[in-house]
Amino acid sequence: MDAGKEKTDQVEPERECEENFAELLEESLIGAVALSPGQQVEATVLQIGRQCIFLDVGQKGEGILDLREAQNEEGNSTLAVGDRIKAYFVSRAGGELRFTTRIAAGMAGAAQIEEAWRSGIPVEGRLEKEIKGGYEVRLAGGVRAFCPFSQLGLGRQREEDNPVGTSRPFRVTRFSEQGRNVVVSHRALLEEERARQRESLQETLKEGMVVKGVVTALRDFGAFVDIGGIEGLLPIAEVGYGRVEDIGQVLQPGQELEVKVKKLDWEADRFSFSLRETLADPWSKVGSIYVEGGSYPGTVARVAQFGAFVTLEDGIDGLLHISRLGGGRRLKHAQEALHAGQVVTVTIEKIDSEQRRISLVPVAAGSQEIGEVEAAPGQSSYQEAPAGGSMGTLGDVMKAQLERKKKR
Repeated sequence: MDAGKEKTDQVEPERECEENFAELLEESLIGAVALSPGQQVEATVLQIGRQCIFLDVGQKGEGILDLREAQNEEGNSTLAVGDRIKAYFVSRAGGELRFTTRIAAGMAGAAQIEEAWRSGIPVEGRLEKEIKGGYEVRLAGGVRAFCPFSQLGLGRQREEDNPVGTSRPFRVTRFSEQGRNVVVSHRALLEEERARQRESLQETLKEGMVVKGVVTALRDFGAFVDIGGIEGLLPIAEVGYGRVEDIGQVLQPGQELEVKVKKLDWEADRFSFSLRETLADPWSKVGSIYVEGGSYPGTVARVAQFGAFVTLEDGIDGLLHISRLGGGRRLKHAQEALHAGQVVTVTIEKIDSEQRRISLVPVAAGSQEIGEVEAAPGQSSYQEAPAGGSMGTLGDVMKAQLERKKKR
């Protein structure tokens, strides 16, 4: 009895070792983490052979990718050793881990399309023609499918003028009637990629950072900008330092920009950017190029009852108070002397750097100041209370001065 028990005690550890060895062998082939068909992984190109590309897929066994998936129309490889790619696990056979980037033309038939539908592996397809409600798509192996209009791209993404004749990857969303009823979506793949980008951005993106983006749409109130993973609003007031009336004259869909992140609200999915804050501040010229007592050309940007705002250059505006207009007459409204778009020559009377304000006085031909009515004691050029009375226009005063010169 004791001898039999001793023999049994010896067999149990041996059996346990054999089982442990089998588990270790399995792990050496497929890695510590099991892969399921259709699972996407990040892979590094280790070697490019005559028929296959060998990949490091984070497993203890190497992954294998068909070389034809990485060849261009001339038959040259589009990958190099060390490149990082995304691939989908297909199967394991004979210790090999088979991967694909998508099921490409000439590599599949209805059976492979069905497997792609079950496993989620993308399928390469060509938009053949536009039909009711969407597009007819020819998939790998000649299988025909339908892609609804709404499933070709994302919401505000810029659409191509005519996508017919172009190719792209699709996700098979329906496969029935032995391949006679196949529905595909390109949008599903875009949304998955966008979700991955968004997750990465949440970890790295901070307010105040400057990032690259693409204008996706224009609205009266601003532009929508996609920075890869999220889309946010660039308000019209943040486009530049100057006043922008028509955003379409400044930006175009598809235009690449560098914008500053102003606000991130991940919960509400609201993001805002600024283009203006990435540009040089023109106010830095005030005090050096634009000085008190200096005369400069400008354009009347806006006329109010209390005066006119004159743009010396984008981002640098000054105020011509109504008390400085009229040439000896008191005006009821600044529009009696000036109008928007008018080019004038002005002298900088005062600069308030702290408030970023400039007070101006007009200059007529011959550098003679127009407007002989002095401001009341304590009255600022930015005071909004208009003076009463009316004694003519700026044009009348200039005409009178020219008449006096002719008589001399």
